[in-house]
Amino acid sequence: MAYSSLEACLLDLERNGQLLRIKEEVDPNLEMAAIHLRIFEQKGPAILFENVKGTKFRAASNIFGTLERSQFIFRNTLQDVKQLIDIKIDPTAALKSPFKSLSALPAALNALPKKNPFSKPVLFEEINIADLPLIKHWPMDGGAFVTLPQVYTEDADKPGMGNSNLGMYRIQLDGNEYEINKEIGLHYQLHRGIGVHQTKANNKGMPLKVSVFVGGPPAHSVAAVMPLPEGMSEMNFAGVLAGKRFGYTYVDGHCVSTDADFVITGEVFPNENKPEGPFGDHLGYYSLQHDFPVMKVHKVYARKNAIWAFTVVGRPPQEDTSFGQLIHSMTGAAISNEIPGLKEVHAVDAAGVHPLLLAIGSERYTPYLNNKRPAEILTIANHILGTGQLSLAKFLWITATDRQSNVHLDTHHELEFFKYILERMDFSRDLHFYTNTTIDTLDYSGENLNSGSKLVLAAYGDSIRTLATTIPDAIAQLNADAHLIMPGVIALNASKMNTGLLQTLLNGLGTELLEKMGVALLVLTEDAAWMASEMNNFLWAAFTRANPSHDIDGVDAFVSNKHWGCKGPLIIDATIKKHHAPPVVKDQEVEKRVDAILAKYGY
Repeated sequence: MAYSSLEACLLDLERNGQLLRIKEEVDPNLEMAAIHLRIFEQKGPAILFENVKGTKFRAASNIFGTLERSQFIFRNTLQDVKQLIDIKIDPTAALKSPFKSLSALPAALNALPKKNPFSKPVLFEEINIADLPLIKHWPMDGGAFVTLPQVYTEDADKPGMGNSNLGMYRIQLDGNEYEINKEIGLHYQLHRGIGVHQTKANNKGMPLKVSVFVGGPPAHSVAAVMPLPEGMSEMNFAGVLAGKRFGYTYVDGHCVSTDADFVITGEVFPNENKPEGPFGDHLGYYSLQHDFPVMKVHKVYARKNAIWAFTVVGRPPQEDTSFGQLIHSMTGAAISNEIPGLKEVHAVDAAGVHPLLLAIGSERYTPYLNNKRPAEILTIANHILGTGQLSLAKFLWITATDRQSNVHLDTHHELEFFKYILERMDFSRDLHFYTNTTIDTLDYSGENLNSGSKLVLAAYGDSIRTLATTIPDAIAQLNADAHLIMPGVIALNASKMNTGLLQTLLNGLGTELLEKMGVALLVLTEDAAWMASEMNNFLWAAFTRANPSHDIDGVDAFVSNKHWGCKGPLIIDATIKKHHAPPVVKDQEVEKRVDAILAKYGY
């Protein structure tokens, strides 16, 4: 079904029992976000807030709350998208399956954006920023934010839609030093196309024209976060996934999506920044206040009966998890085709995506040798860390499997994947640090914004140890409240232990602990029992709170020709440091009000 609007999608969901209408007046200050989180946690339906305090506009969330619902929304176009992406990856696919490829041609026509006259719906009325649903999501947020924006910019050297960028970069609508109705905050991170566009505009000494689209066909939101093959624009993709061409026009020199529910147009001037944030972000912590570009608002438009689309992020998994799952289902082999030898890569959502990547590669370099050690997977690791947003990875665990071994390894089964690598890793050889480098803007484990370190853990070959399934006496005797997270991985209570003391107490026991007792990894944390209680607790805390160069050590560690290794277990200090951002925490008074509202709806 080709949805002409967000409302058309919501009505379709309602007909199929996938929409909850909240009729009571709901406060956009924390209450709407809290309701969303509660419904999402129960894998509930999309939500339409019909009475939002302080605004005449309705709002919708949890539209993509489950993979099944996302697939339902795009049920008529997903196969077309997959076919076109496959053809883009392998142009010979059209020759191998000409009839199959021809069937995708009508869908390909939808990839062509369509210029519309000024009378289209989004220009129904002109409003102010203060008229919008100003939704504050978490108690420490600096103001109201747009969380499902489609931010459009063009290349100053090659203007026009053909060289445009559509990305999902959060927008702060009020608070801090922003002058209401005249200024909004534009936050974007490393490796984003908008940065290239602003650089080019700055070099010309001219402002960057920016348009922020909200709502419209759900395909447009997905397009804004889609990692596309080289040469395919987000607007092309949006048209194919929506089943209808992306409609647009120009007003006062600004591109306007004629399919959106709302459009904010404005300009970003060179060297004009203001404090943006804090914001409870998708790593489960607040991204703190920093200077980011300020957008001077030109005009704000809304269609008749417009609906404000939003989501809520926090400690994963959240609704944006479904985005990732949907993208993976569509792109399939796109990344592995781009990187020779790579079979599979998984950005672990429970760890906040960028902090942790798991990958499976190939080892084909020296088939004439009997010894098995990492070679090709090190090349692949470097390629991964030089590819788009994969380059933001902080921890990359990579291995390869042998055909003859008949091992079926899956990066999405994290416990089995870690176990496979830890059984094979040579801790004196297989750890590769990248220091003083860039990491994700939202990751505060480093000591400065955008800066930190990376660690590649690359293991290949036959199993060289059996991992512990109980706590060995040598660890139990430390009196550090030890808990087994998974085979070979043990959490220790940091209130009774620190890295230096741990090294001292275990000095000389490295080889015995690792090879005889099967202890591969020790993790220091404030609550060892909590970390060991769920795999997701380990994935989240261990990899979001550790900066490899500063927070990783090992028993009987050494440096040889500038290579760091250890003879015994690796040690990760996963405690919260003074420079870390605080984790997001719900407001209990708001939760009580939400209890009363949702009780009427059976939630």
